[in-house]
Amino acid sequence: MNTDVKEIIGLWDKGYSLDKHTEKSTFTGKDQFGRPTFDTTRTYVGELLYQLKYKQDFKKVHPIAQLMHEQIVKKFTDIDFIIGMPPSKKRDRQPVTAIAERVSALSNKPLSKNLLLKPLATPQVKNITVREERLKTLMHAFALHNDVIQKYLTAHSYNVLIIDDLYDTGTSLEAVTTILKECSKIDKVYVATVTRKK
Repeated sequence: MNTDVKEIIGLWDKGYSLDKHTEKSTFTGKDQFGRPTFDTTRTYVGELLYQLKYKQDFKKVHPIAQLMHEQIVKKFTDIDFIIGMPPSKKRDRQPVTAIAERVSALSNKPLSKNLLLKPLATPQVKNITVREERLKTLMHAFALHNDVIQKYLTAHSYNVLIIDDLYDTGTSLEAVTTILKECSKIDKVYVATVTRKK
């Protein structure tokens, strides 16, 4: 399957996104509640992610993870473990966690589910227009679990891969990267996202 893997630039050491999320989106009017409606054509990967996140079709996890493993994760030869981006919405089953679990299995790299926490709820950051304010808000929302660091990160330094679903402004990933890099046990931080906004 053809994808358009692109490098995404940020505070992390290296990052890639599998493809754009949408090919085109045309405004078609408003629904009965006054919300805008669109006729959207998604990329192959964008459609897989849409079906996973919004239709709860967890059969899409494997093809997403397979593409991510083959086209991105193999670029990083020195990953020690993988982290799924903590979710912003509560769901019975988390799409990003499911993708990270599958990528972990395919790449034979351990997945840390408890190192990075999001103990604080945040307002919708898309409603915060100043980038520095978004970053500040998110920096307070994430934390590292010190017990996990002390118990499991026994070597001097580790390289970590963060997996996320959609890259938009990169603010959440930059906040998490900053927090991880403040930990003396973390050396390199890599990023892989399923799709990107542009």
